Amino acid sequence: MDLIIEPEALAAQLEREDLLIVDLSSPQNYASGHIPGALHLPFQALLAGTPPAPGKLPSTERLTEVFRAIGLRPEHHVVACDDEGGGWAGRFLWTLEVIGHKNYSYLNGGMHAWRGAGLPLTTEAATPTPSDIDITVDSAPTMDADAIQQHLGEGNFLVWDARSPQEYTGERITAMKAGHIPGAVNCEWTQLMDPQRDLRIRTDAREFLAALGINENQKIVTHCQSHHRSGFTWLVGKSLGFDIAAYPGSWSEWGNLLDTPVEQ
Repeated sequence: MDLIIEPEALAAQLEREDLLIVDLSSPQNYASGHIPGALHLPFQALLAGTPPAPGKLPSTERLTEVFRAIGLRPEHHVVACDDEGGGWAGRFLWTLEVIGHKNYSYLNGGMHAWRGAGLPLTTEAATPTPSDIDITVDSAPTMDADAIQQHLGEGNFLVWDARSPQEYTGERITAMKAGHIPGAVNCEWTQLMDPQRDLRIRTDAREFLAALGINENQKIVTHCQSHHRSGFTWLVGKSLGFDIAAYPGSWSEWGNLLDTPVEQ
């Protein structure tokens, strides 16, 4: 399967034995109707949840528990979806990348697109068969605050800030310090969604980002407040072939560290 899969293409493959569909929608939306066979995973399972940077990865032991509980096996092709346009689904797929599971896809538009296409829904909760998978963490898809500071000022390095313009400018204060990482380019995550196509990724995403100065010739790191919104921007960058990593500490960490530079 392609990294970005359309609802009709997924519907044609629901009987595959090696398919694992993970739905990160709200519990209410999952219960009201989901893709047959899809497992529900609360997004909290993807986060350490520890102040001041709750978006950091959980421990390897905790990630092992999570992926064993949903029955992940090396042979699985995982498809992720959510009900918000791709934030939590992207965060989940980034986590798969971190643990070295490379066979995954994003349901373009998530449950909005699935429902919009009139495809089958069920209210029967799927019951996973737990696995005994062992997890190791690869740091390549991640970047921490120290590494970002070391790269600042390099010509081919770019920080993609997925927060709102108000957070970026410092008008809205969400940490001890307000503003943005020096040189960061602001492209709010929702700008990459097409509301006229059930929140699918906009078809001109490459051109839209290029006009902002974000392109495939850079080494990119993306962040938001807690690496939720930037789960989607990481996914979009990945789908475009960008050299992109994510900063899970995000602004909740950067804005509360004493030695981090900030622009407004």
